[in-house]
Amino acid sequence: MSDNVQGPGTDRTDRASLRADCANCFGLCCVALTLTRSADFAINKDAGKPCRNLQEDFRCGIHAELRTQGFPGCTVYDCFGAGQKVSHETFDGQDWRRAPQTAPQMFQVFPVMRQLHELLWYLMEALSLEPARSLHGEIRRTLDETERLTDLPADAFTDLDVAAHRDDVAALLLRTSELVRATAPRSKKKRDRRGADLIGARLRGADLQGADLRGAYLIAADLKGADMRLADVIGADFRDADLTGADLTGSLFLTQAQLNAARGDATTKLPPSLSRPRHWHR
Repeated sequence: MSDNVQGPGTDRTDRASLRADCANCFGLCCVALTLTRSADFAINKDAGKPCRNLQEDFRCGIHAELRTQGFPGCTVYDCFGAGQKVSHETFDGQDWRRAPQTAPQMFQVFPVMRQLHELLWYLMEALSLEPARSLHGEIRRTLDETERLTDLPADAFTDLDVAAHRDDVAALLLRTSELVRATAPRSKKKRDRRGADLIGARLRGADLQGADLRGAYLIAADLKGADMRLADVIGADFRDADLTGADLTGSLFLTQAQLNAARGDATTKLPPSLSRPRHWHR
């Protein structure tokens, strides 16, 4: 049974199990995924081939120097706890080195599990949002179904239509977002910036309370001191965006990966569920 499954009266919004625990993973993101030589990765690597930096103990040999060694993309990636789930639950602790027959299937299951765990992250947050209480019953049922999918045996992942499930969850999260953002001051006057091209945009000090920034391209945007409370940022691209002094407390569906891709400092206000990236200026 999944560690995520909880009984009556327990906290369904505790996302501790959805945080990556690299010490209890068989280095799956370092093997299962494709790397393309770019500003994010110093090498080309095919899916299923171990990264040259992966050690025998499944630890990264240059973890402390990833950014300086040309692998900043690795510091941004977040598996939402899928790595330890696949390693120790789906495959019962059999690692792909000692049990090489598991490797092809394990590497196929991992990216699917990662998608499901990301959905769990969003659904648990949705369940904590009081303005969306009218949807909590539906959110719980969808959360239960998503957890059930994570507990499927490995061979069942081959036929799993995760895209269809994502679409269902996305529609529910959008309805949740609309209810929450409606409580923001002057929310009805906010422009819909969903999917907007805001690359390099000058948004310093902008009032973005309650804004719809779903899937927006905020690459290298100047968001210094911006008020992003109650802004929906699901899927927004924050690569190299400057969040110095920005207020993201209460931002909807923000992830650690988005913060890791951005720039900020000690004055950036974050939700309690997320951590200040190590590479930010202190």
